[in-house]
Amino acid sequence: MSGMKDTLGVLLAGGAGERLFPLTRDRAKPAVPFGGNYRIIDITLSNCINSDLRRVYILTQYKALSLNRHIREGWTSAVAQDLGEFIEILPPMQRVSANWYMGTADAVYQNIYSIGSEQPKHVLILSGDHIYKMDYGKMLQHHKDTGADVTLATLAIDPSESSSFGIVEVSRTGEVIGFQEKPKVTNLRSPLNPNMVDASMGVYLFNTDVLLPALMKDAEDPNSKHDFGHNILPNLLGQYKMHAYNFIDENRQEALYWRDVGTLDAYYDANMDVASVSPTFNLYDINWPMRTRVRQYPPAKFVFGEPGRTGMAINSVICAGCIVSGAVVRNSVFSQDVRVNSYSEIDGVIAFSHVNIGRHCRIRRAIIDRDVHLPEGTVIGYDQNEDRKNYFVTPSGITVVTRDYSLYENPVAPEFMQQG
Repeated sequence: MSGMKDTLGVLLAGGAGERLFPLTRDRAKPAVPFGGNYRIIDITLSNCINSDLRRVYILTQYKALSLNRHIREGWTSAVAQDLGEFIEILPPMQRVSANWYMGTADAVYQNIYSIGSEQPKHVLILSGDHIYKMDYGKMLQHHKDTGADVTLATLAIDPSESSSFGIVEVSRTGEVIGFQEKPKVTNLRSPLNPNMVDASMGVYLFNTDVLLPALMKDAEDPNSKHDFGHNILPNLLGQYKMHAYNFIDENRQEALYWRDVGTLDAYYDANMDVASVSPTFNLYDINWPMRTRVRQYPPAKFVFGEPGRTGMAINSVICAGCIVSGAVVRNSVFSQDVRVNSYSEIDGVIAFSHVNIGRHCRIRRAIIDRDVHLPEGTVIGYDQNEDRKNYFVTPSGITVVTRDYSLYENPVAPEFMQQG
């Protein structure tokens, strides 16, 4: 058994996921499907199981029904409950305040009793909406070896990307000596690579006796945003030993893989990568298995083989229960129980479960939400102006089709969708 027995995982899965709208209109961001079979949260939970971290609280908040059901039916059996292991959902219980979670630190603070009752020596704070493979046991070992009170996982990025990240100033000995929150430009450089900058991955390991008092102090500060990156970590700087842990990727590729799939375009690209010939993110690695909730469906089926009406899928991920009937599917990711009917051409499409595409449809560069039925002859992805009349179209031209698309004469995206 690894040394993770004295560590409790706290996975933040309450974000509204506004930049993934309309996919997050009816579901929490961590519950959005990924790679056909999975939900986004499955990636982090698989990291936990593969790291032997077997006590995990999941803090949910917005539109959590499908996420709660997914965890309950797919993950609670992944641990041995009779050994004190658990993967458990904690909705906002308002035990210590009458508010919903007001920030990442407030979410953890509101569950301070649950954390304390487990009496962990260490608490690992995780986010439920990133795609990466990481052995948290290696991070814990580094935390112990350096004698740190707090350890932050960092990722080397190009300085030009610094405006999207919390930037960490790291000394030559690996200690954290400063922070810059999403700076437009930065003169900081990583001690490990003078051409790169160290960015925070949102993975924090605390000694419990440092974390709990810090949360209590922050909760009493009326001017705080109650956020780990903004408040907790900067306030602890200089008072406690804080170390950076350079991300070690278990994905075993040349380039490090860590993605925030927080925008529709980033989400689309990450899924297209999974379907490609040589994906950067490998779902097929038996040394780092990805778990999910398994539903009972029949095998995928491809039927008809006559000229102009051949059922086939190329460079695509097709899940159980799908039927490709005399249609051509390319570069696409289909979740369970998708049906494509004859003479249709599909290219670069992410289809969630229970989608039905009629005959003679031509669809490309689109995300189709669950339970959407597209009538015969539907054309999507060939004329953005036409698509905008009925669907959401992202700045880079990806069309998002939701269940009630036909109700919209001219659907108006929320303001955060209208940039660019």
